[in-house]
Amino acid sequence: MSVPPIPIPAASGVKRPWLRQTLRQWFDSGEIDAPLDPAIADRIDWLRAAPFVALHLGCLGVLWTGVSPTALTAAALLYAVRMFAITGFYHRGFSHRAFRASRAVQLLFAVVGAACVQRGPLWWAAHHRNHHRDADTPRDPHSPLHRGFLWSHMGWFLTRRAFRTDLKRVSDLARFPELRWLDRYDIAVPVALAAALYALGALLHHGAPQLRTDGPQLLVWGFCISTVALFHATVTINSLAHRWGSRRFETPDESRNNLLLALLTFGEGWHNNHHRFPGTARQGFRWWEIDLTWYGLRLLAALGLISGLKPPPARVLEAAER
Repeated sequence: MSVPPIPIPAASGVKRPWLRQTLRQWFDSGEIDAPLDPAIADRIDWLRAAPFVALHLGCLGVLWTGVSPTALTAAALLYAVRMFAITGFYHRGFSHRAFRASRAVQLLFAVVGAACVQRGPLWWAAHHRNHHRDADTPRDPHSPLHRGFLWSHMGWFLTRRAFRTDLKRVSDLARFPELRWLDRYDIAVPVALAAALYALGALLHHGAPQLRTDGPQLLVWGFCISTVALFHATVTINSLAHRWGSRRFETPDESRNNLLLALLTFGEGWHNNHHRFPGTARQGFRWWEIDLTWYGLRLLAALGLISGLKPPPARVLEAAER
């Protein structure tokens, strides 16, 4: 009787196509083309999410770099400029088509929005449109009513399903190849911003030592801390603005108006107003409802850079005054 050979595992020759694919997806999200397994679609993909985790850990670099007025100024300016790009263009422009912009202006603010590390413009708009379609139902990807605060705040953002862009929802935007490029290579602009901040800090360290900054310090404050603050402020609209605040309008969802969130997010906290009439470029319906994004959009319109700002209908404003 012959004895079957004992199989010997090839320790050094094991192929891991899933690992190579995941690593490629860090740089090229267009690699996400395999069928999605429903059994794991809504699990957090920790390997794919490693750059997101690393960004948060990068904030700890402040323990070594310290702080300076220059670093704080850079962090604040980058927070403000990028918040406006997210709220004004990713949200009100790309997601809701609340105004018109030339292709050049659209691209400019898409690049600034891409620097927020909240993925590309097509991804952002597609997910937000799906949110409005299914707001606070079990199909809503980030409703706090069904899976809790942490999931709605950032857990959903890191799942295999959420990494994909639903191009069918954004066919109007997908016709622009430059937006599709930004969406596919969504890490390119953040990496360029991080490198530019490091280079600027190194230049200032040698050319203007009185500013007391350097490359690592500007990288930590201008990129890591500013970006993490920007991300968590933005997603409070998912996790908090559907739980805390007032409800002026009886919308089918649980959206709420919250002054503090409105200040942090340049007007997005008037979320119940927004769900009452999503297609408007203005979210603060009363004069005292501070909406910095609306003011910024009006300035761009006055300068001739955008046009066709859609205000809330008169009937909606009248109802808001009651």
